[in-house]
Amino acid sequence: MHLLAYILLFPLFYFISILPFRVLYFLSDIIYLLIYRVVGYRKKVVRKNLELALPHLSFAERKKIEKKFFKHFCDTLVEMVKTMTISEKEMKKRFVFDNIELVKEFEDKGKSIALICGHYASYEWLLVMNKSLTTHKGFGIYKTIRNEYFDKLVRKIRGRFDGELIDTKSTIPAMLRHKRDRVLGYYGFLSDQSPKLKSAIYWTNLFGMEVPVHVGAEMLAKKLDMNIMFVKGTKIKRGYYKATFIPYNGNPKEVPNYEITDMFIDLLEQQILEAPEYYLWTHKRFKHRKNDPAPIN
Repeated sequence: MHLLAYILLFPLFYFISILPFRVLYFLSDIIYLLIYRVVGYRKKVVRKNLELALPHLSFAERKKIEKKFFKHFCDTLVEMVKTMTISEKEMKKRFVFDNIELVKEFEDKGKSIALICGHYASYEWLLVMNKSLTTHKGFGIYKTIRNEYFDKLVRKIRGRFDGELIDTKSTIPAMLRHKRDRVLGYYGFLSDQSPKLKSAIYWTNLFGMEVPVHVGAEMLAKKLDMNIMFVKGTKIKRGYYKATFIPYNGNPKEVPNYEITDMFIDLLEQQILEAPEYYLWTHKRFKHRKNDPAPIN
């Protein structure tokens, strides 16, 4: 069944990937009408998340954000498919880095680097950083796709830009091996999803709610003596993004546990409040919350 799904869908994905961007976004508009107007894909989840995170806004204001989010969400879907064939030149034109000079400064420190970011703007296109912009090897931490054929495809796409994916179960062994072999790398962590309750070891405040958070990036940085940079994504306009590095200048091993995680969560909340429509509201980020935020009058 997995192979059949791959055989049927791969030609469609490839065809979409070679479309020019103006046609690609026309397709995105059609997908938006289908999943938002017709199917209502995760609309209840998105609406509830916005209500919890932004209680100070009116229903009408949140509805506008909801619609903008789904339009952006559809854009990211077609952009991910476009990554199959997009050229390096085109990718670098559409995804730029505000302060890439910090990369060189951090590389000169001679340590691997944990890049911590959230599901915001075009987090997938961060992979262009691996191509001729760094001397460290780029690694992305991800959850394996159930369909092994699509999983291999995703790995292949990342490989086009000299990046390598490491599934979550293999992260610690792989990073220990790299440390032993003196492989210097960037490790990209999407640290804003809700962990399973049985594995939640730390709770903190996000939008007035106490929620469990992932602490793996911070703990591994401490254990393996890595430096840390937070990555703030921004959508400039349709199809164009930029990333800004926010360096953590202290030594992760010398600060109390969870201080770095709290800093990331604070930065994430600030980023979302600036333009909430570009955050990934379809996942149930607040499902394990201990309290609901009070409305702001």
